[in-house]
Amino acid sequence: MLNSITNINFHEKELKDELDAIEHMYFKAGEELIRVNSYIKVIPLLVTGLIGVYRMDEEGREILLYYIKPGETCIMSFLAGINNNTIKLRAVIEEDCELIIIPVDKVIQWVKKYPEWVDYIFKLYNKRFEDLLEVVNAIAFQKMDERIFQNLQKKSEMSEKKEISITHQQLADEIGTTREVVSRLLKKMERDGLLSLGRNKIVLM
Repeated sequence: MLNSITNINFHEKELKDELDAIEHMYFKAGEELIRVNSYIKVIPLLVTGLIGVYRMDEEGREILLYYIKPGETCIMSFLAGINNNTIKLRAVIEEDCELIIIPVDKVIQWVKKYPEWVDYIFKLYNKRFEDLLEVVNAIAFQKMDERIFQNLQKKSEMSEKKEISITHQQLADEIGTTREVVSRLLKKMERDGLLSLGRNKIVLM
């Protein structure tokens, strides 16, 4: 059953039964789950793994907005799907994932049918809003080295590992800066004893 392997704990039996009956799909790290400007026909509900959601500017630079963790869905996909709009974000598989793929029409039915589902969506919407506020605060008030280290700490917490597999370019893309800036600041952090650098990996101390 879904709620035995995710952080979701629905109590309405009919809702749990409907979720259990929906198709599961599997994706590998690095795959693009949602493309910018695409129409959303299904809503992904994450069972295992990790998904990163990014915003791209007109020059093609990206910034990481938030992560989708097990038990969560992409609230922006939900909003785009129920309003039949294109989505302005990109979702990338960060760690191998198992997903429940929920058709948009079923999601709309659940909003009308299950109060518990509505409560779940509102709570998740509030969480995403707080995530976006953190991004805005980081851009407005934090130094670049603080943003980089905070990003690495968040990755470490989610994977429960000190070793993070990532290139300097990938980290730069997530922060919204250049690889040269990231490399220079990472080397300084290494000299300060905060982390150690390896080939395509960073180990927090």
